[in-house]
Amino acid sequence: MRTAVSALDLRAARSLDEALRILDQEKRTPLAGATDLYVALNFGTLRARRFVDIWPLRELRDIAPFDGGLRIGALATYTSVARSPIVRELLPMLVDAARQIGGVQIQNRGTLGGNIANASPAGDSLPVLAAVDATVVLQSVAGQRRVPINAFYTGYRTSVMRPDELIVAIDIPPVEGAQWFRKVGTRAAQAISKVVMAAVRGPAPRIALGSVAPTVVRLPRTEAALAAGAPVDDAARILSEEIQPIDDLRSTAEYRRYVAGNLLRRFWTETG
Repeated sequence: MRTAVSALDLRAARSLDEALRILDQEKRTPLAGATDLYVALNFGTLRARRFVDIWPLRELRDIAPFDGGLRIGALATYTSVARSPIVRELLPMLVDAARQIGGVQIQNRGTLGGNIANASPAGDSLPVLAAVDATVVLQSVAGQRRVPINAFYTGYRTSVMRPDELIVAIDIPPVEGAQWFRKVGTRAAQAISKVVMAAVRGPAPRIALGSVAPTVVRLPRTEAALAAGAPVDDAARILSEEIQPIDDLRSTAEYRRYVAGNLLRRFWTETG
């Protein structure tokens, strides 16, 4: 019996160096937890047929302090993120996001690097990373480069990552202020978000939204209004001008604007 994977060409990498050589020489698509790629294969929306399996690369699973903040390996699963004491201490809103991504099976296989690489504007971890000005660490045979996540995406499901590069880590600087995360979907988990917000109430408020534009977005005008002492209702009106929601099968643009404004109000009230 033929299945969605019958015609695939898969090579397994035994080390990071080997994976990078394969990407450089053969231009294969990296595959790890496969929680997004396998769905796309089943739906026939993924053109790639040649893959390199990077799941065995244990060196990309570490979660550790880094430069006063935190470094999370690209292959850290949502389960490992949610269970990590240092993530709970330094970035609790990422723990909240990880616990709401799919069910237990998805959390055990899905990876933070995969969520970034998938480039969906509905990726639940992405607003968290955007709100804290995380940096994506990319590596190829030529070396490493660091890209701020707020400059990583160029459009819907597109990014600055080259075919010969691999996401190896995510660096998160120290976060000052109360952290806040909310996902609005058909269910709390095992559902794609209709709107997802992550925010930090510090000396300079930071707010990021998913599912309201072609990419995850920061809201600089809304942030500036709150920092200047504007009433939250005024900030919500500015927010509605900064986002670009659409009508789709999951929701309407009008609903997303309404919910995004209410989430902003809840964030400001609950962290005040």
